[in-house]
Amino acid sequence: MSLRVMSVMFLITLAPAPRSAAAGPPLRTVPSVDLSRYVGTWYEIASYPQRFQKGCTGTMATYTLRADGKIDVLNRCSRDSLNGRVTVARGRAKVVDKNTNAKLKVSFFWPFWGDYWIIDLGRDYEYAVVGHPNRKYLWILSRTPVMDASVYEEILKRLGAQGYDTTRLVQTVQPVATG
Repeated sequence: MSLRVMSVMFLITLAPAPRSAAAGPPLRTVPSVDLSRYVGTWYEIASYPQRFQKGCTGTMATYTLRADGKIDVLNRCSRDSLNGRVTVARGRAKVVDKNTNAKLKVSFFWPFWGDYWIIDLGRDYEYAVVGHPNRKYLWILSRTPVMDASVYEEILKRLGAQGYDTTRLVQTVQPVATG
């Protein structure tokens, strides 16, 4: 699958969708995000399965703050195994809620933009959880390839309280440091 097709599929899945009454109350974001602390590399710990990520392992995202306030996005994963072919998608993000910096839009293919809401964040920016207002998309991210099990379980509890079905989460295969 080409990078362009993968990027378009990603954005289509993030397009706004009508909320149903069964979806629960509006999704809450974190009160504020310091973008200078948020940028950098994140490892995907778990996510709701998406077509554009099928077969991905070792999934990582690197965010770089630009002088104009936008953010460069570099997503990459290895296909089918940690030693598989590396797939890269480049995009950009922009803040849409300047009061909190917690609601962003991301684009990998102009003119399509999708919601990227930061709904949980570690005190030291050691983990982040990214969701979408319709709760059909979810990513748990960490600064390291492995997350402590107790931290993961606490995140799951908070996600359940936000109306997410945590049984849909699939943990992402990441390299484990040995030595």
